[in-house]
Amino acid sequence: MTTPADAAQSLAQTSKDQIPLTTAEAAVLATSSVSDGANPTNDAPRGQPAAAASGASELARTKITLLGALKHFPDFPIPGIKFIDILPLFQDPAIHETLLRALELQVLEFGEQAKPDVVVGLDARGFLFGPSLALRLNASFVPVRKKGKMPGPCVTAAYEKEYGTDFFQMQEGAVKPGQKVLVVDDIIATGGSAAAAGSLVKQLGGELMGYLFILEIPVLNGRSKLGGVQTVTLLETNE
Repeated sequence: MTTPADAAQSLAQTSKDQIPLTTAEAAVLATSSVSDGANPTNDAPRGQPAAAASGASELARTKITLLGALKHFPDFPIPGIKFIDILPLFQDPAIHETLLRALELQVLEFGEQAKPDVVVGLDARGFLFGPSLALRLNASFVPVRKKGKMPGPCVTAAYEKEYGTDFFQMQEGAVKPGQKVLVVDDIIATGGSAAAAGSLVKQLGGELMGYLFILEIPVLNGRSKLGGVQTVTLLETNE
C-alpha cells in the first residue's frame, strides 16, 4: 500500500520530470497528518456540510500545488542528507498565496471554537508566514527567538540540538493568560524547538491549542516530544 510519505516522494520526482499526476496519485498526496490518529483532515466525513466538503477539496488541491513547488537538493548540508527547500513557496506570488490559503484552511479544520487568539512563529522560518497567517485569522503574531535577541523581560526554555543545548525566549506579556495559541514553523523534525515554544506559551499562561507545520519528517518522530497536543502538517516526506 502506498503511504503518504511514499506519495510525497513520488510527487517530488514527478515535479522534477514534469510528468502529469494521475488521479490516484493526487488523491494519496492530498492526505495530511493529525497527531490523534483521526481521519486525514482533507477527508469529508459522511454528512459533512457542503461548505466544509468544498474547503476540504480546496485544501487537497493546494497541497498538490505546494508539493510540486518544493525543491530537493541531495547531499546538503552534508553528504547523505536530502535537503527540501521551502523557499520556492515564497518566490512566486501565486504559490505564496496558495500556501497561505492552505494554512488558513488547515487551521479551520481545528474547528470554529479553536481559532487562535495568537499565532506564535519560531525563529526563523516561522517568521516567513506566521505574521501573514495571523492577519488572515484576525490573531496577533508573537515571535519566539534565540536567547539574547529580544529586549525587556523574557521567559526562557531550553531544548536539545545535535551539538548541545540551545535556548528560546518570548517577551513577557506577549501572550496573555487564557489566550488560545497556535505554534507554527516550517518543519517538524526532532520536535525539540517546537516543544520549547510550547513551554514558553504555557509559562505565560496561554492555552496551547496546537502546532502547525508545512513539512514533517516522520522518521524523526518529532511528535513524541509535543505532549499529545494536536499537531497538523500540510505535507509529509521521509527525505
